[in-house]
Amino acid sequence: MTNNVRHVLGISGGKDSAALAIYLTDKYPQLDIEYYFCDTGKELDETYMLIQNLEIYFGKTIIRLEAAQNSHEPPFDHFLKIYGGYLPSSTARWCTKKLKLEPFEKWVGNDPVISYVGIRGDEDREGYISKKINIQSIFPFRKNMWSEDVISKILRNENIQLLVQLYEKHIDNVKLKRILEIVNEPLSSKFHQLNKLNALLDASVMAFNQIVFDFLKNTDYPLSKSETFPLLDNEDLLGRDDIFRILKDSGVGVPKYYEPIVFDIDGNKGQYCRSRSGCYFCFFQQNIEWIWLYEQHPDKFKLAMEYEKDGYTWMQDESLEDLIQPERISQVKDEYLKRTARTTNKKSSYLLDILENAEEEGCTACFI
Repeated sequence: MTNNVRHVLGISGGKDSAALAIYLTDKYPQLDIEYYFCDTGKELDETYMLIQNLEIYFGKTIIRLEAAQNSHEPPFDHFLKIYGGYLPSSTARWCTKKLKLEPFEKWVGNDPVISYVGIRGDEDREGYISKKINIQSIFPFRKNMWSEDVISKILRNENIQLLVQLYEKHIDNVKLKRILEIVNEPLSSKFHQLNKLNALLDASVMAFNQIVFDFLKNTDYPLSKSETFPLLDNEDLLGRDDIFRILKDSGVGVPKYYEPIVFDIDGNKGQYCRSRSGCYFCFFQQNIEWIWLYEQHPDKFKLAMEYEKDGYTWMQDESLEDLIQPERISQVKDEYLKRTARTTNKKSSYLLDILENAEEEGCTACFI
């Protein structure tokens, strides 16, 4: 099927990457996928339990990648010293670069690689796309499984005649007329790339996938080295409900930090959990998630506090010591309860959705 093309999938500890690994293993067993986990040394125990459960399900080892392998310290601590104690933040994400992306790119080297990413079909965001031409990202849960860089190349106006030829090769006359109308309409201020992409996908996902695959044959993308690709006929569109179903039905289970826990504040009951995987001290956590960590994993919270020194804090305007004062905890929980009520009435009963935009923020290499 391939000419020395490697297929890889990173397990972050999050629900989506875990579900994608199960999904691909079950639906496309002919793919020899290498599963890897970038271990920062600062994960919750539940993350390591998920890795273990997946290994049992696959019957194979998930490869551990570690930055600073020759250091006597955990990877995060090693690089924290190099950065002079400067804690990572949303504007300086050195942790993702040094602990996730660089170990991954070093591991794959110059091999042609297909990297599968668990962005869901109900999300509007793009996953990690390597700047290295030998790494190509594929998004199996989405209607459009191709990355933004591929789409922008194939839908350029100068490629219209090429697309016409490719569609005429693969599509019967019943659908061809409508598809060629879409293909021949050039991109403009009134007909954007997304409009054209969605119109072609609505006409036929499988046909569009085949056209992209043929187009890639004359590029340097890793899939140009593959004779076939089994995901070309994939029309699945998977959302959050599907992710939880896959995890539960497989027996792997949903990571424990997603499970809601009841708390009481002045006689009012609420629920909290974690919205993401990743390091226990991740700076993208919301206040209520820090409180969750303090109350559910006090040992980890204490360790997170020890990193706050020399004026550096995980949050921009508040230290963890200030956050866990009794009055402040009550305030955070009360604000969260009010937000919960507003959000529940508006859209979703998922606790993760109540943590507004929780998944849209952050690094996809860490949280998916």
